[in-house]
Amino acid sequence: MFTQFKYWRPYISPFDPCKPIEVKSYSTPPQLYIGFQPPGLPQFQTAKEALKFGTLWPQFFSPYPNPER
Repeated sequence: MFTQFKYWRPYISPFDPCKPIEVKSYSTPPQLYIGFQPPGLPQFQTAKEALKFGTLWPQFFSPYPNPER
C-alpha cells in the first residue's frame, strides 16, 4: 500500500539561528501510483465539478491536506 505523504529529516546545523523543523513532509499526487489509466474510468458528472476539483477523474483527486493536523 502506498501513502501520498512522504517524510524526511533534513540536516540541522548547530549554527542555525532559528529553531529547526526536525521532520518535513510533502504530498505526492495519486496518479504517480497508477501504472496506466484503465479504460472506462469514471468521470465527474459535470464540467463545473471537474474544474472545481482540478481533474476529470475522481480517482486522481487529492485534497492535499496538511499531515501535521
